Amino acid sequence: MPQEPLGDRDTYDVLGVGFGPANLALAIAVAEHNARPDVTPLRSLFLERQPRFGWHRGMLIDDATMQVSFLKDLVTLRNPTSDFSFLAYLHSSDRLVDFINQKSLFPLRVEFHDYLEWAAARFTDEVRYGHEVVEATTPDGTHFDVTARRADGTTTTVRARNLVFGVGLTPHLPPGATLSERVWHNRDLLDRVELLRRSTSYAPPVRFAVVGAGQSAAEVTKYLHDSFPHAEVCGVFSRYGYSPSDDSPFANRVFDPDAVDHFYGAPPEVKQLIMSYHANTNYSVVDTDLIEELYRRVYQEKVLGTRRLRLFNVSRVVETVETGDGVRATVESLATHEKAVLDCDVLVYATGYRPRDPLSLLGEAAALCERDETGRPLVSREYRVETSRELMAGLYLQGYTEHTHGISSSLLSTTAVRAGQILDSIATRVPARLAVTR
Repeated sequence: MPQEPLGDRDTYDVLGVGFGPANLALAIAVAEHNARPDVTPLRSLFLERQPRFGWHRGMLIDDATMQVSFLKDLVTLRNPTSDFSFLAYLHSSDRLVDFINQKSLFPLRVEFHDYLEWAAARFTDEVRYGHEVVEATTPDGTHFDVTARRADGTTTTVRARNLVFGVGLTPHLPPGATLSERVWHNRDLLDRVELLRRSTSYAPPVRFAVVGAGQSAAEVTKYLHDSFPHAEVCGVFSRYGYSPSDDSPFANRVFDPDAVDHFYGAPPEVKQLIMSYHANTNYSVVDTDLIEELYRRVYQEKVLGTRRLRLFNVSRVVETVETGDGVRATVESLATHEKAVLDCDVLVYATGYRPRDPLSLLGEAAALCERDETGRPLVSREYRVETSRELMAGLYLQGYTEHTHGISSSLLSTTAVRAGQILDSIATRVPARLAVTR
C-alpha cells in the first residue's frame, strides 16, 4: 500500500541505524542536550533489527569480566555528573558499596550488559526494535528517507536530516567455512550450548575444537572445559601460544580521546606505525590471568595423566567435513606439515569480527560519498562522511573509521566522547525551532 508523503513535521534530526552501545550513548547525549533550556531540542529515533536490546549476548559467560574500565561507560568521559553512568546504575541497584569493596575497575561482563539494558530501557519511546533498515534514499539531498523492514515483512519509512550508522561488526570466518548445527561462531556460544544440552538427538559431547588465539577463543576454551567435564577441548591456533594483551598504563593511552586527535592528523605512514605498534592492545591477544589459568590446567592434567585440554599451536584447520554426528577437522602443523584428524562433536570459530560498510545501504546515494584510494569513506574529525555538494544531509559513522580515527573506533573506550562530538556536529546544523513534538 502506498505510504503518505512525509512532511517536515515527520522529519527527525537524528536517525540512528542500530541501537548498540554506540548509538545508545548518542541517545543519552541527545536526551541530556534536550534537557538544557538554552538549546534547540533535537528529534531522534533509533531503528534496531534485534527484537530487544542485546550486546554480545552469546559471550555473557558468568565469570567473564570486561577488558575496559567501568569509567569508560556510556557517559562518564563526556559528562561525569550524568545519571546514566555505571556508578548511577550501581547506586540504583543497591550495589555501589559492594562494587567499591571488591577493588576492581573491571565489572563482570554480565553486569555491564545489565547496565546497558538499564540505560536502554529509558528510551522506549525513541527506539523501534524489530526494524531492520534495508534502504536509505535521498530525494533532494536535504534529508534521507529510510525504509525499515519488520519481522512480518512489512515496511515503514521515516525521514531524517542526519543518519548515524552504528551497525556494529559482522562475524568473520576463514575462507570456505560455513556455520551449521555443529559448526559455530563464538557469537552464538551460549545459545548453541543450551540447545546442545537440551537436545535428545545427540549423545553427550566427547570433543570440542576451538579455532582462534584471541580473548574470545581463550574464554570459549575455558568455558567448554568447565561446562563439559567429560569432554576433550582442543584449541587450534597459528601462534606458538596465547599472546598477552598490553594493558599497561602508557600503552593504554592509545585509547585516550586525545589519541584520536593525534591519529586523525597523522600522515598515512604514521597511522600505519601506530596500528602496528599497538595491535597487541586489542587484536588476537588474551588477558594474562586467563593465559596462566589455561596453562595451569594443561600442566595439571599432564601431571595427573588425564589430558582433556589439548592445544595445537603453530597449526591451522585445513579441512572440515561434517559427518552424521559431528565434524571431522584436519589440523596441520605449520612447522612440520604433520596432520591430525579430530572427530569433534562441535567446532567453534572464535575468529573475530570485521567491519561492514554501512554505506552500502544507501544504494545510488553511496556514489555521493567521498572515498580514499582503497575505497574506504573519507570521514571528518567529527565522524561525518565527506560527501559531494549535492548531499547536504548528514551521514555519521560509529565504527568503520579505524583508518581515520584509530584503534578505538569500534571499542567502548571513546564511545561517550564520540557521541558528544557527533551530537555537537549535528546540533550546529539543525535549524532553530520554537517547539518540538517528541
